[in-house]
Amino acid sequence: MKMTSLSRVLGEPQVIQYNDDENGHVVKSAGRALRILELFDVLRRESLVSEVSELLGLPQSSTSVLLRSMVLMGYLTFNPETRAFGPTIRVSLLGNWINGPDFGGNELTKLMEQVNVKTGQAVVLAVRNRTWSEYIHVLQATDTLRMFLIKGARRPLVTSGTGLALLTGLSDGEIKRLTLRHNAETDDNICMSTLLDRVNLARTQGWVSSYDSVTPGGGIIGMPLPTYGNEQQMILGVGGLTSVLTEREGEFVAAMQEAIAIHFKKPLLLPEPLPV
Repeated sequence: MKMTSLSRVLGEPQVIQYNDDENGHVVKSAGRALRILELFDVLRRESLVSEVSELLGLPQSSTSVLLRSMVLMGYLTFNPETRAFGPTIRVSLLGNWINGPDFGGNELTKLMEQVNVKTGQAVVLAVRNRTWSEYIHVLQATDTLRMFLIKGARRPLVTSGTGLALLTGLSDGEIKRLTLRHNAETDDNICMSTLLDRVNLARTQGWVSSYDSVTPGGGIIGMPLPTYGNEQQMILGVGGLTSVLTEREGEFVAAMQEAIAIHFKKPLLLPEPLPV
């Protein structure tokens, strides 16, 4: 997404960078269709072809064809009066069947809403996507001074708060391999021993904080959610301005732990690290 244009459209001065590392490995039409659905989730309203094209940086002609194809498939509607497109109820029903035991319905949403109200900060749900931590759901901060986070945004596993929380469930050997790959593919030079020390601390205390590492002036507190069986590990995160998070870190951690205890109805247990 084009952050400058999106910031102007949303009226949000601090829209945090959206990382996209597809690098040609994704079928173009499939990737574009999903990006369109993610954009509507951010805008929360109808949008013209020209706006979708601008915000996603796509040719207007192919964007028009793709939008009309999604209308024919029942995922978008077209308003002939406004010439605008919007998602249908079919989109909201996708994935409703994906619920873990004792965690059905809207419990994840309720958990996030509780933390959002308690802290006033942005609340994210993140999962691992290869070498990235990806935000799969976001509730925006209610405070006036805030950072606007994008659903679908990705952060490196080895440098971000939610990424470090995800690393707690991996073996030290896997963490080393991810760090070596990160150092080889980027200009960063992550210190292996320092990273392992941070991960071990997170394993011990049950949460991790990361400030100014990905976004200058911003940070996040990440906490693993309990898992059942072979379910994908999810991370609950509270994100915002570094100045606010550092000052109220203990308060926010307590709010997250309280919400998890209420909605999971069992103590939070970090995943056991795999053998090295």
